[in-house]
Amino acid sequence: MKKFLIALLFAPLTAFAAGAALHLDKWPGAVSDKAALQNGAKLFVNYCMNCHGASFMRYKNLLDLGLSEQQVKENLMFTSDKIGDLMRVAARPDEQKQWFGAAPPDLTVIARARGSADGSGADWLYTYLRSFYRDEARPTGWNNVIFANVGMPHALYGLQGYQTLNHDTHKLELVKPGQMAPAEFDKTVSDLVGFLVWMGEPQQEFRETLGYFVLAFLALLFVVAYALKKEYWKDIH
Repeated sequence: MKKFLIALLFAPLTAFAAGAALHLDKWPGAVSDKAALQNGAKLFVNYCMNCHGASFMRYKNLLDLGLSEQQVKENLMFTSDKIGDLMRVAARPDEQKQWFGAAPPDLTVIARARGSADGSGADWLYTYLRSFYRDEARPTGWNNVIFANVGMPHALYGLQGYQTLNHDTHKLELVKPGQMAPAEFDKTVSDLVGFLVWMGEPQQEFRETLGYFVLAFLALLFVVAYALKKEYWKDIH
């Protein structure tokens, strides 16, 4: 029992040490880029929503990206008839568990959930989605450099192409190009990650802007309060 408690105590340190060696590429996008977020929403609906839902997000929230209601209905709504509906997949969790062994996670807050001391959730997702490689030993035929023995297949392989892992250099090598050149694919993944980041906190831009106004107000209030203090105490000293 004593050994178990000691192991439990040091388990977080072990996990931190293991994660410290993980290299994450910096996500080059920004949630202020509305055009990129719109493209990311399209990619999410076409490539991710076959298995993953965003059940804390409604289709009408996509209007905040600068899209019209008609654009959302015609281009982004395939499993729902009402724009106020949640962005859920058609398959039930019990069905997905039976098919895949485990239900694919909801992606509404995946960017926030993947954040850590080693890098932001955006960096993790940006690296992860570009790090799949062929591995015939895996049931899906795919593996991932930063998520070993991942159960998810490479949903974007048609765009990226096929990569293999050079076990001598531990680097990925593109052996069969996809529909996109590497730089174009990186931009596509960046747009998708941007949408995932935005979904995790749709009001992030407003929160940051409001924060600047609050700081400016506090700075002005400090000046007024200091002047009032000097005026109040001038005859006492």
